[in-house]
Amino acid sequence: MAGTLAACGSSGGAQGSGDSKTVTLVSHDSWAVSKDVIAAFEKQSGYKVNVLKDGDAGQAVNKAILTKDNPQGDVFFGVDNTLLSRALDNGLFQPYEAKGSGQVKPEYRVDQDQHRVTPVDTGDICVNYDKKYFADHELDPPRSFDDLVKPRYKNLLVTENASASSPGLGFLLGTAAKYGDGGWEGYWKKLKANGVKVVDGWEQAYNEEFSGSAGGKKAKGDRPLVVSYASSPPAEVLFADPKPSTAPTGVAEGTCFRQVEYAGLLSNAGNTKGGKAFLDFLLTKRFQEDMPLNMFVHPVREGAQVPPEFVKYGPQAKDPETMDPAKIADNRDQWVKSWTSLVLK
Repeated sequence: MAGTLAACGSSGGAQGSGDSKTVTLVSHDSWAVSKDVIAAFEKQSGYKVNVLKDGDAGQAVNKAILTKDNPQGDVFFGVDNTLLSRALDNGLFQPYEAKGSGQVKPEYRVDQDQHRVTPVDTGDICVNYDKKYFADHELDPPRSFDDLVKPRYKNLLVTENASASSPGLGFLLGTAAKYGDGGWEGYWKKLKANGVKVVDGWEQAYNEEFSGSAGGKKAKGDRPLVVSYASSPPAEVLFADPKPSTAPTGVAEGTCFRQVEYAGLLSNAGNTKGGKAFLDFLLTKRFQEDMPLNMFVHPVREGAQVPPEFVKYGPQAKDPETMDPAKIADNRDQWVKSWTSLVLK
């Protein structure tokens, strides 16, 4: 993950000027955009963009809520459907319907009566597998949640802490969607008995514990199954030198949960005009088409193209688990509490 970049000048909440020429974006660590794309926005809008990266998505959302009366910036990017209700219930955002909202695919639109958030991207949280491990062991990789609890996959899976990590929480919600209110805890008991390993966050799970990633190989990771993203295989290809002809990792498509990320204008933003211009920018075709190879996510705008490498190595899951945001809001905290006592104790 990229390191934290401190915003220049005073914080967004302290600027107090609606016509400030600086717009500050607060985000999780995975924010990335091509230099020419952000430069084009700055030239066209007249605003200079500062970025403040604030850790994992869950950590960044919690910090934004704690500082909402005097926010660190003007726009927040990176709250996803697993944490959306927490942000909305705490009054993190003020309403603004971004230009281009009508171009967002209908299935990704939320909060249509108030427009407190703008959908920006989507991706699938899925179990990834190390192709070489399974070939060497003459073992078929798992394809579904059901497969993961089978004895042949004992001690092979690493996942992230659902109370602290966005993919960890997404994986928990995927099991709740699959097995229902009455079945997910029983499933996790089986998964625990089958030797699932839990670590704090994605960075540790994917780049240290997982044997299939470039980082994991260097760290001598010994887990050939990891909770990551459907877009992780193309990242393994594109960042390799030399590039392999096929991805070294694969995706267990029957383990996927659909994630959607949003951005919003912070409630006490110092530069609301600049913040609105930036939200408009996030829905432009140029930004939407720039995202896949920078943040390894899919665009939400109708007609936005994804690069061929993305289509080849990281297609979206055909039938991912999903969950209504209202159901997540009603159950998330209790599920995480139950999961913690069940899996970590």
